[in-house]
Amino acid sequence: MRAVVQRVSEASVSIEGAVTGRIGRGLLVLVGMGADDTDEQAEWLWQKIMRLRIFPNDEGKTSLSLADIQGEALIVSQFTLYANCTRGNRPSFTEAGDPQRSRALYERFVACAARDLPDVQQGEFGADMQVSLVNDGPFTICLDTHRDTRRA
Repeated sequence: MRAVVQRVSEASVSIEGAVTGRIGRGLLVLVGMGADDTDEQAEWLWQKIMRLRIFPNDEGKTSLSLADIQGEALIVSQFTLYANCTRGNRPSFTEAGDPQRSRALYERFVACAARDLPDVQQGEFGADMQVSLVNDGPFTICLDTHRDTRRA
């Protein structure tokens, strides 16, 4: 699984002009599922994201996690995180997971977040969405379970 994690002061997702999810201070998480991803990777990835110490403390040092600040999360599925642009100019998405399995992994990831946070907002899997955000910092981190779990 891959995720782009953005620290935000606010973010929202809309479908056909209607806002379907909105948060204040917290994290916007764009998450994509690969062809061989597992439920265990969904759990690991959420735990990593929730514990990332990327929020400032009273002294301005980035030492607090989403859990520490009791922040919010907006989770949006994004298969394009698996774009392969190494050949030509048209991205290939052959490394992305099939839609049925990816939907189940997305729902698992959201369930992990909902277990740990009181209010988790989300997009709609497979929908054409518009995401708006105010990136706080800006602070953006990319995670990949296939690369990052080897070091965990």
